[in-house]
Amino acid sequence: MTTQDTVKQHSSFSFAGKVRDYMALIKFSLSFMVVFSSVISYLLAPTVVQLNWSMVILLFVAGMLITGSANAVNQVVEKDTDAMMKRTAKRPVASGRMSTAEGWAFAIITLAIGLGILGWFFNILSAVVALVSWFIYAFMYTPLKKVSSVAVLLGAVPGALPCLIGWAAGEDKLSAGGWVLFAIQFFWQFPHFWAIAWLAHKDYSNAGFKLLPSTEGPGKFSAIQSIVYSLVLIPIGVLPYLANISGMVSLWIIFAANLFMVWQSIRLYREMEAKAARRVMFSSYIYLPIVFLAMLADKL
Repeated sequence: MTTQDTVKQHSSFSFAGKVRDYMALIKFSLSFMVVFSSVISYLLAPTVVQLNWSMVILLFVAGMLITGSANAVNQVVEKDTDAMMKRTAKRPVASGRMSTAEGWAFAIITLAIGLGILGWFFNILSAVVALVSWFIYAFMYTPLKKVSSVAVLLGAVPGALPCLIGWAAGEDKLSAGGWVLFAIQFFWQFPHFWAIAWLAHKDYSNAGFKLLPSTEGPGKFSAIQSIVYSLVLIPIGVLPYLANISGMVSLWIIFAANLFMVWQSIRLYREMEAKAARRVMFSSYIYLPIVFLAMLADKL
């Protein structure tokens, strides 16, 4: 192999590595799930009467940029604690592969572009809601995680605001339908996140994070909280039908999905094992797309 070939190969690997680092910086899988709910909420808005792929793509790109920016700020701010935890130690800023300055620059640029897309192609309201969501996540939820488990309650707000961002992008106002979608995603996050916190409790505790509802860590109280919030989702699941967002078919699908989440949370309470928490976590991952796609299918 010639020296030139070696240089080209090294450059290729460096470029691929940089792409992987940026994908990790924005937490692509998490961002994708968040933006997915925003796009579906946009399509569910009553003023959006036909599928316009260009607008869907623009909303998706804007959402990925803004969510990615918030996640980048999170990783820059928490680089020291990320380095202490096995599951996050290899993140680009925590590992030292990316400087804090580069992380901040990326976060500011992507936020500006994302907000610009929302404000220009959709409306100012959606951009304002997105900015509020970004600020709460980056500068309120992130530092509060070391203070109190109330951080989970606060963090659920920006976690659910993508629904309002999508709804506002479609209807240019925050009407009841948008708040119904917000409520579904808001309460869904508690069993979802507590299952993750249950599995990563040792890592979180070592880093000083207080994320489970009980100071005693994984236990029956945390499992009961998962059951309670899963039960709350049952009456909330009726609201899309009452608000004329979706029809009877999705009503029954959502009801079945809610019962499934309750059952998985009950199993966690009965078994009190990591594998049960893992079932709650994976169940929550499939819950959201099933519920939102069911509502969209009903509208279409």
